[in-house]
Amino acid sequence: MAKTLSNKRTSAYKPWLAWYCGFALLWTLFLLYAGGFTTSIHAGMAFLDWPLSHGSVNPEGWMADRDMRAEHGHRLLGAKVGLLMLGLFAWLWLREERRWVRRLGAAAVVMVVVQGLLGGFRVLFDELNIATDSNVVAQTFAVMHACLGQIFLCLLVTIAVVCSRPWIENKAGLRAPVEASTRWWGVAACAAIGLQLVIGAVMRHNHAALAIPTFPWSSPYNTVLPLSWTFPVSIHFAHRAGAIVVTVCLLVFAWKLWRSRATGPNFLTGSVAITAFLGVQIFLGALTVLTLKNEYVATLHMLLGAFLLALTWMLTFVCYRLPLEQTAAAPADRLPVPSPESSGGAARA
Repeated sequence: MAKTLSNKRTSAYKPWLAWYCGFALLWTLFLLYAGGFTTSIHAGMAFLDWPLSHGSVNPEGWMADRDMRAEHGHRLLGAKVGLLMLGLFAWLWLREERRWVRRLGAAAVVMVVVQGLLGGFRVLFDELNIATDSNVVAQTFAVMHACLGQIFLCLLVTIAVVCSRPWIENKAGLRAPVEASTRWWGVAACAAIGLQLVIGAVMRHNHAALAIPTFPWSSPYNTVLPLSWTFPVSIHFAHRAGAIVVTVCLLVFAWKLWRSRATGPNFLTGSVAITAFLGVQIFLGALTVLTLKNEYVATLHMLLGAFLLALTWMLTFVCYRLPLEQTAAAPADRLPVPSPESSGGAARA
């Protein structure tokens, strides 16, 4: 049985599998948007039970109420993505020869299950269900749920990339070596965005998006620092400060990609995309404050942050596939010239 199964596996490009990965990735973006929108309108507790909604798979009147429509739609999309991951895992297990790619498929299934459990725990441990004065436990699960969603997106992007034609047939135009600094700046940018998304999730779930209601200054008196410090103000200010760090890391990484010897169509497009999306992301962040947290603007700001992380991760991942650029050898005219004594000693020896 195992031998028959292995005979059907191949590392060749599979167009239908590549399209399936893209399809699953698209629905994952819909899921992230639905989750972000649910948080933006504070509809996470539209139903006090889980995994059912009001004790039903299809609760009565859920389409007529915005909060129920957002939360239940988010749950349905989560179930759909879970089924898509099961299909992806089965496809990879049956047809993919590369063991590490099959393991990525298994990791995607595990991650989507854990993600669903975290979302469920966020509901079951809410203060409305456990009758406490603090909601720290539920908020912790909510933040973990939000952050794992970003990691899951990066994992799915990785699977889609390694199943694509350019990766398998090496037609991406990326054959020259890359500098070690390009890799390091990619890792730094991923880490900065990841930390920024964690801070953003804490801010959103603590309803601190308007803790500093002015932009770009931190007070009505045009001061850089807030006039008073509370937890909501501190986490909001940390998010703004983190945006500066992310901007620096992304711009340097984009510049490294642009001037790299390994630059091909993908690197050029990625460099431009990083710069363009970063500009839009900064604009959406400012607009979130200026519009007093319009739910659509805030959700798009969250979604674009996830997309920036996935794009930066993808380009960094590709950088690590390429060989490192070696230090150039010293020119011949700079090589040490042996002295007559050493030459004579060598001859006598």
